[in-house]
Amino acid sequence: MDVKLKITLVNAAGDEFMGIGLVWLLREIDATRSIHAAAERVGLSYVKALKILNRLEANLPEPVIVRARGGSERGGAELTDFGRKFLKEYDVLQQRIKKSAGSEYASFKRKVKQK
Repeated sequence: MDVKLKITLVNAAGDEFMGIGLVWLLREIDATRSIHAAAERVGLSYVKALKILNRLEANLPEPVIVRARGGSERGGAELTDFGRKFLKEYDVLQQRIKKSAGSEYASFKRKVKQK
């Protein structure tokens, strides 16, 4: 027996706007400097990627991506300083929550004497 967590941020209305899939997308945008290429790498359509990026930014105080129009020749996207900070702090949050949950789960297993 083990514990597995899925960490998702929600807004005041309870709508999800940040989870591990978006982390992967943001990391790929940072690596490829392209929303389209990043979406392909994580298995999303370009339209779906835009939709979830727009939902994320609607729930944050600053943009996470700077977008340049123009297709493959002149276009592109990159994380803003805020976007990089947000992603880094989200990673820290995930690690802290998982560590805490692991400790709590170990206590639970001792109490119910699970191996």
